[in-house]
Amino acid sequence: MRTVFRLAIPMMILLAACGEDPPEAEVPELAEDLSFPEGFLFGTAIGGFQVDMGCPTPGLGGCVDNGSDWYAFATSPATTGSAKAYLSGQDPAVVGPGFWELYDMDLDRARGELHNGAFRFSIEWSRVFPASTEGITGYEALRAVADEATLAHYHAMLAGLRVRGMSPIVTLNHGTLPGWIHDSVGCHLNLAACSPRGWLDRERTVAEIAKYAAFVAREFGADVDRWATLNEPFAVLHAGYLAPSVERSHPPAVSLALGEAKEVFVALVEAHARMYDAVKANDVVDADGDGAPSDVGLVYGMTPASPAEPTNTLDVKAAKNLFYLYNLAYLDAVARGELDAELAGKSARRADLEGRMDWLGVTYRAPLTVKGTSVPLLHELSPLGTFDPFDVRPGAEDPEGLYEMLSLAQRSYGLPLFVAGNGLDHPEDDDDAGPSYLVRHLAWASRAVREGIDLRGYFFWSLLDGYAWNQGTNRRHGLYAVDPADPQKNRTPRKTAETYGLIAEERRISPELLVAYPAPR
Repeated sequence: MRTVFRLAIPMMILLAACGEDPPEAEVPELAEDLSFPEGFLFGTAIGGFQVDMGCPTPGLGGCVDNGSDWYAFATSPATTGSAKAYLSGQDPAVVGPGFWELYDMDLDRARGELHNGAFRFSIEWSRVFPASTEGITGYEALRAVADEATLAHYHAMLAGLRVRGMSPIVTLNHGTLPGWIHDSVGCHLNLAACSPRGWLDRERTVAEIAKYAAFVAREFGADVDRWATLNEPFAVLHAGYLAPSVERSHPPAVSLALGEAKEVFVALVEAHARMYDAVKANDVVDADGDGAPSDVGLVYGMTPASPAEPTNTLDVKAAKNLFYLYNLAYLDAVARGELDAELAGKSARRADLEGRMDWLGVTYRAPLTVKGTSVPLLHELSPLGTFDPFDVRPGAEDPEGLYEMLSLAQRSYGLPLFVAGNGLDHPEDDDDAGPSYLVRHLAWASRAVREGIDLRGYFFWSLLDGYAWNQGTNRRHGLYAVDPADPQKNRTPRKTAETYGLIAEERRISPELLVAYPAPR
């Protein structure tokens, strides 16, 4: 049993950030047999840029997405040779797992071996519109300039999900922008003078991404009802404009661009709201027969924060501030319409942001540990920046933190929830780390359901080993291993895949699995 004190360190910070009192009672032990209700979705998640490329067939048309800002960023000598970009130097067109070509076999695995009933994937803006759509309005005019082969490919994928009885969740923007929206290389080299500037061209980019969302919703709405506007927007801001590092960088990978980071923050909030409106207006077909043609949410990485020293008041304050800035500032804006544009802990209600969230997808990995400072080091960004952004460290693996984030999201926003991404970097030797991680996190997810939290599904990150952003293929997140040096990109199931398949098939964590991989008490 975790003591109240150990639980309360992160939880006190979470609740204090929301103006609530911390719990006093001990946490009850987890049940030995943890079941999931009928209708609970088991699935996996992928991001298009991370898995599409690297097709086994040389020169396969459409495989390489060379029109995205990430592709330019990952392959240009100007950025691969920059120590401040923190890139692996690998070309995703070479080392990627080739999902664009092999998706049929992968969907067979997801359905037949993992017993999944859902699949989250992204439609890539740079693939749909490889050239600028500025000045082009209306579905028919946009259809005339969209890439026909790309549209046919995504239609085929959605048909493949339908015949397998799998429900799609489509992410409209999973971390990439078209090159005609963002000169990622130029902005890395000179942020002040580059053009186009991506999220820093706030009005233009928000208008264009809303136009893209409207088109995709109209084009694919007959097969899709559940949409995610953005994937982990704060990671884009943090790793792109505040503190890119070897652990995670994102275009344009500039450090401490504090004023620009606030502009990006507001742009990402407004983008969600305008994309929500666009999807609602254009997806008018009820694909799954539930009476609602569209269900629009957001995928957000929620992260507990703990003080490096629990008795140090500066560390405690820093953890509270960090949690607010990393989590609540953005979620309050998109879920409640309360925008804290100055990131100062004071928000103003904006009617054009309110009521634009049908569900929230939580991604979760591990908590953060932070040391406090006596004065804000990031005052231009926020008076709450009483910590060193380059000294925020991942804490130890903590499955209970997933439960805490779901509980907080339920209390704060009252929305249906999904675990939209949860996974680990598997060890090189396929040991028990993956199954243990999965069982222990799903045990806390099951407890959340049992306690009345409106959790409707769990998506493991990820189906396949892929291109982990600046880390390239140096991270092994897949239920299926893919050797980047294998020209055929064969898939090898890890032990985690077998374990996930058993849980999804039986809709429970069996007593045998709990004995083998005990959940925390």
